[in-house]
Amino acid sequence: MDESKALASFAALSQETRLRVVRLLVQAGPEGLPAGAIGEAMDGASSSRMSFHLNHLEQAGLVRSRRDGRSIIYSAVYPALSDLVAFLMHDCCNGHPEVCAPAVAALSCACEPKTEDTHA
Repeated sequence: MDESKALASFAALSQETRLRVVRLLVQAGPEGLPAGAIGEAMDGASSSRMSFHLNHLEQAGLVRSRRDGRSIIYSAVYPALSDLVAFLMHDCCNGHPEVCAPAVAALSCACEPKTEDTHA
């Protein structure tokens, strides 16, 4: 990822609603969510307000939309988000991997599936 693309991505994420939308879509998984469900999750935001924010994120390449019947489904663009993290971490450790270890550990823990406690 080049610097101008990273700046566009950070600019899109630097607004509270858009950051919350991206986090919601990351949690939703690759199947995404309908625009109406996203608006409801954002404290019932109006469709015009959500359209503005979703368009901004789509222009930055962080989310994509697809039509499913009469609904528009939005989903996170995981490769773009991964590229953004990689951009930040590219020159992280400068030969000292212990510097990056907490960030790498946080990422790997977030992706592990949760297991049910069968000893209860």
